[in-house]
Amino acid sequence: MNEIPESHRDLLQTDFATLATLAPDGRPQLSEVWFLYEQDTVSISLSSSRQKTKNLARNPACSLLILDLANPYRYLELRGDAVVSPDHDYSFADRLGAKYGSDLRLYDGPGVSRVVARIRPTRVHAFNQGG
Repeated sequence: MNEIPESHRDLLQTDFATLATLAPDGRPQLSEVWFLYEQDTVSISLSSSRQKTKNLARNPACSLLILDLANPYRYLELRGDAVVSPDHDYSFADRLGAKYGSDLRLYDGPGVSRVVARIRPTRVHAFNQGG
């Protein structure tokens, strides 16, 4: 199942998600990320120097958890494979930064570039205990 139910679509407009990738030793590595949801795809801007970026380059399998901060018993989990591509001109990073009122260039040191990780869900799990 890869369709996001209407009951959880509001979570795709929230600010934070937890990205799970697989570290070199095969164990999960989790990171809080900013994201945009567009055209059935979740896109994330990543620094080329970060471990999660290296993990996705080695193994694109990932999971994204979006928790309803007002009701932690409600969440949306999206599983899929990330397609990572360069964002040398920061075109995606600028769009993402606009959502958060931030310039992502300020987070990157010398010699660091940006990539876009695009995840099209192949498995969707929407959970709402008691609802």
